[in-house]
Amino acid sequence: MLPRDPSGPDRRAERIRWPAMTRTVHVIPHTHWDREWYRTFQSFRMELVDLVDETIDVLEREPDYRHFMLDGQMAVVDDYLEIRPTNRARLGRLAEAGRLVMGPWYILMDEFGVSGETIVRNLALGLARAGDFGGAMPVGYLPDMFGHIAQMPQILARFGFSDAVVWRGVPEVCTGSASFTWSAPDGSSVVAQYLPRGYGNGVGLPEDAASLVRRVELFCDQTGAASGSAGDPVLWMHGTDHRHPIPALPEMLTEANAQQDDWVLKVSTLPDYVAEQRASRAPGSSWAGELRSGARANLLMGVASNRVDVKQAAARAERALERVAEPLTTLFRDAEDWPTPFLDQAWRRMFLNSAHDSICACSHDDVVVAVLDRFAEATAIADGLVERAKLAAYLHAAPSIDRGVPVSAVVVNPSARSRSGLVELSVPMGVPLEGTQDLWELPARLPFVVRTASEANAWLDVIVDQVGDVHDATVTHHGDAVDVDLFADPRRFGLFEPSSVAAELSHLATESPDMPVRFFHCSRGERRVLARACDVPGFGWSIWEPEAVADAVTVDDDAWGMSNAQVTLRVGRDGSFSINGIDGLGLLVDDGDRGDTYNYCATGDGPVIVGLSDVAVETLETGPLRARLRVTGTAHWPESAIGDTRRGSISTRVETELELCVDDAFVRVTTSFDNRSRDHRVRAHFPLAAATDHSDAECAFAVVRRGLHAEGGPSEPALATFPSRRFVAAGGLVIAHEGLLEYELVDLDDEGTCARTLALTLLRATGMLSQPPMPSRPLPAGPFDPAAAAQLPGPRTFRYAVQVGDADPYALVDAAFLPLSIAGTAEASSTTPTSQAQRADAPRSESLLSVTGAEVSALRRLHDDPTTIELRVFNPSESPTTLSVAGRSGRLVDLCGRDEGPFDGTCPLAPWEIRTVHLDR
Repeated sequence: MLPRDPSGPDRRAERIRWPAMTRTVHVIPHTHWDREWYRTFQSFRMELVDLVDETIDVLEREPDYRHFMLDGQMAVVDDYLEIRPTNRARLGRLAEAGRLVMGPWYILMDEFGVSGETIVRNLALGLARAGDFGGAMPVGYLPDMFGHIAQMPQILARFGFSDAVVWRGVPEVCTGSASFTWSAPDGSSVVAQYLPRGYGNGVGLPEDAASLVRRVELFCDQTGAASGSAGDPVLWMHGTDHRHPIPALPEMLTEANAQQDDWVLKVSTLPDYVAEQRASRAPGSSWAGELRSGARANLLMGVASNRVDVKQAAARAERALERVAEPLTTLFRDAEDWPTPFLDQAWRRMFLNSAHDSICACSHDDVVVAVLDRFAEATAIADGLVERAKLAAYLHAAPSIDRGVPVSAVVVNPSARSRSGLVELSVPMGVPLEGTQDLWELPARLPFVVRTASEANAWLDVIVDQVGDVHDATVTHHGDAVDVDLFADPRRFGLFEPSSVAAELSHLATESPDMPVRFFHCSRGERRVLARACDVPGFGWSIWEPEAVADAVTVDDDAWGMSNAQVTLRVGRDGSFSINGIDGLGLLVDDGDRGDTYNYCATGDGPVIVGLSDVAVETLETGPLRARLRVTGTAHWPESAIGDTRRGSISTRVETELELCVDDAFVRVTTSFDNRSRDHRVRAHFPLAAATDHSDAECAFAVVRRGLHAEGGPSEPALATFPSRRFVAAGGLVIAHEGLLEYELVDLDDEGTCARTLALTLLRATGMLSQPPMPSRPLPAGPFDPAAAAQLPGPRTFRYAVQVGDADPYALVDAAFLPLSIAGTAEASSTTPTSQAQRADAPRSESLLSVTGAEVSALRRLHDDPTTIELRVFNPSESPTTLSVAGRSGRLVDLCGRDEGPFDGTCPLAPWEIRTVHLDR
């Protein structure tokens, strides 16, 4: 997606700096392939098939058309071969000859919209697929990402790359050379080649060779020092979005070379350019950390808050796969049961959705529907694997269950840290359980339906067929009515023989056809309770049994507050709440947005709506383990914006559920409303405990510290909205969230050096894929197409957690969004002395893998060798630490799986370092 260069093509010829010596112009024929964007994948694929067909023909027919780059991503190859499988050999021959340049990525992802694991596995799959065709391009090609994460140099370096190519996000200070040294927080670095004017700076061919030379000269003049000095090579990206090869290119380059001696133009590759650039000049500057500047190209930072439903779906899918399904399956299922095909299916969907136009949802509405479907399918696969792993966990822990206890349960912990928390379980009616909180009851006898005797037999068949677990029935006459009790037990599914009941009902239909017949579903009844599970080992399990709980959470007498030993919460009259005396938390602020899916753009005329009116509070749960309040109020938000003006008014009912658990130092918050307004942004404001000049936000494998201001440029004014993966901390406040990526520090002092409030974007509703020029972005970012679904109409729900004071944000994320879960429950039964003795010897809890000293990014088995467990960790701090995996050994490997030495159970980790371990069988 290439905007026009803001410097424009209107500089005068007399300003051209002619080279003092011959310079090589590396012409890189390529296409930039947005898999889905303003057209659907299938629509674009038809064009892709034409493009690759044509490219193969051109390369085979024209030996001087030496190279063509397939955009650095292997998804285009797989997409093509699904339609043209017979061309596999032709593609392979061209790739092995170096003429068709493939990889290294599987897909060009957005770096801030997806997890670190998604990025790492995306690159690993891309390299593997490119290896099937002779090997990947050895350059970290990052042409159109909307900024770059701080840890990308370390990721590339640990895959064996020493060079990257970037466009967006490069700050103003990185000038004076075509390349700069780009370092990650751990000190790893690559040489980054900058793409002046983007990946399409050499798109198209003029009418004649003289005009081509003139274009090269103008380009070097317009881009200044970024194109280098005398003798430096020039990078000329001959292609752009969905661009086909131009067969006349080699002939025109030959003519251009024959007409002058200042430039040597040749069909080339990025690796060849990088090699010559490195040989001619060292990097001219250096930069450490993320690249999020708008100084040279628009960053399009508004994609972080566009289509929040997509970001929420991504967060749920990533958590289900990375944090639950893979760890639990690794821990509790045998190696031979490792579900490689299912995981491959799930991860392929995650990779495809990581493409920047997909995860950022700056696409047509039907494209976003497909994105959401893929996330739903990946999540469904993960959920199914979790259920199977939990069954295996229950069977693993079954010898430890004491059958003499009325009810017990196996609790599993999918995270590395030992934790306590609340779990929900179903227990029989009438069984008293200490230390639990009742949630709801299912009575032992439930009415189904009332019908006349003449209809009864037909309804008997329907009910038995639908319920399925009926095993017995009785018919009771009451004079004026007849009751049919159907006894159900899931353990006796399909065992019911209805003939005797049917005969009695047939007789009744003959004698008294209008007699009311009442059908009842009868079972032992069920009670849903909340229980406290204590000290469940990391990556392990423990047995829960009823026991008294000393502490409690309580609701205030007036129902406008609740508290436990660590938190005191009160609800405000404007719908906000306070925690431990910090008022105004979660205050809803609505303002106008005349922008599009790429950029927020404030309306200049129209109200900013702060807070709710007619606020009421309802108690949903009173404790002692969990208290919940429902806060309702009315927001009077404008209906829409026309141009720069907000118009109309819509009364919107807003519900916020506040949840406080007995042991928690934080509050869970769920806000919901039916969004009927358009062209607006809704943010939750959080006054800080202390004014601050920075925020600390999670990005892939790191916590990034950011100031209060951003760097803008001619194509995009500065706007200090930033992304966070799962949490952001500032001024004594930590917020963990589910897919609410965008935040901003606001309420600055007069000097602009300190902020007093953090604003978390819940929703940004716009109706255009791209607007024409507007104040927040003077150039368009895409087609001027409507995107009605980007207004996010309908019910919307947002989840986050707030903690005041010091907190480990990674532990907060786990506690808030990665709950302990029940693998299975058991009830009291008669046991033999032998079985009781076996239980006495069994552990009451167990960690199947003890990992300390680092955050865990991945725990899985290798797909090609499931007997080997892969553990990936990182140090999310500026202090060194030591990784410890108790009782295990193996090999340290890089991100490609190449051996880096033995692992004897411990390993030092430098600040911000990522390490991967292959644990022995």
